Amino acid sequence: MMRALVHFKSARVSCRFLATGITYDAYGDPTSVLKTTTLPALGEIKASEVVIKMLAAPINPADMNLIEGVYGMKATFPAFGGQEGVGVVQKVGSGVKDFSEGDWVIPASGASGFGTWREEAIADVKQLQKIANDIPPAYAATISVNPCTAYRMLRDFVTLKPGDVIMQNAANSMVGLAVVQMAREMGVKTINIIRSDRPDADVTLRLLSNYGGDVNVLDSYVNTPGFRGILSDLPPCKLALNAVGGEVATNMARSLPPGATMVTYGGMSKRPVTIPYELLTYKQLSLHGFWVGMWHHKNAGPARTAMLEDICEMIRSKKLSFLYELHDFDDFHYALEKSMEPFKLRKVVLNMDYPDRMKEHDARPESDYFVFETTVV
Repeated sequence: MMRALVHFKSARVSCRFLATGITYDAYGDPTSVLKTTTLPALGEIKASEVVIKMLAAPINPADMNLIEGVYGMKATFPAFGGQEGVGVVQKVGSGVKDFSEGDWVIPASGASGFGTWREEAIADVKQLQKIANDIPPAYAATISVNPCTAYRMLRDFVTLKPGDVIMQNAANSMVGLAVVQMAREMGVKTINIIRSDRPDADVTLRLLSNYGGDVNVLDSYVNTPGFRGILSDLPPCKLALNAVGGEVATNMARSLPPGATMVTYGGMSKRPVTIPYELLTYKQLSLHGFWVGMWHHKNAGPARTAMLEDICEMIRSKKLSFLYELHDFDDFHYALEKSMEPFKLRKVVLNMDYPDRMKEHDARPESDYFVFETTVV
């Protein structure tokens, strides 16, 4: 045997020459059907097209549903994953007037099937919406689905004024946190409900309080005498937002006063929304469904631009904030695993503009690396 000094550094050749994307050719389990694909070199662009370098893109539950084939739209194979994200324009076609190099853009529809999990793309300008470039990339990448869902539900179903009360389940979700903060700025009080089986339920309830939630409770408490007592001390609840379904949605409906409105925008429990007939007849509750992708499809003009500008201003002024965790795009499959963990509070966002880690590694001097002795057999 002999002893040798080993430097914990290995010279490697940088391999970031070709752009990549995450694709799938059939519906199925995302961990099985998604694959990393090397993209062909971009060709010439048409007059109405632009070249985009992606900056960031989230991994959303809706992305998983689309890949599994259980979403409100269908993919065209082969398909790129990702429906939401932000990119920067690098080149514009000869006929493009409203976009310039350096502009930040997002897909024009939150349910466009654009395919944001790729490092670069060519797109027609009709597929794109310009977005402010003075907010963090993670915020720009996630602006069109969750914040827009909260924004619209607080405005499109009932007229809310300061002092009014609303109720929501899934309050710790990104939509739920947006509802809490937007309602706070509107002077509207929020009753926020989370799952009672969360291992960090106490921490989550404190988080909602810190965000400005007025009443924050577990779903097991809804429609109990204590819960009804809290409601009796408040103005009548005008609006309930449901993203879960199942028993908690039924108990929320039972707790609502006559004439109130419930909007369903998700079904996390994968259980139906069951509303007893007396709530519809005697209480005259109004039930609605909402899908932000359809709203974007029907409102692609000034209304959408004004909403996005409003949300961007909330972000700039620190009135709207979220919890993120960023993962470099070349570590996609690990990021996917993290996004599918239960009880997550942080939104997983892919950092598409990540540095060349191997180049950084190789550029460091030998003195930066630990030298240790080992036994060579």
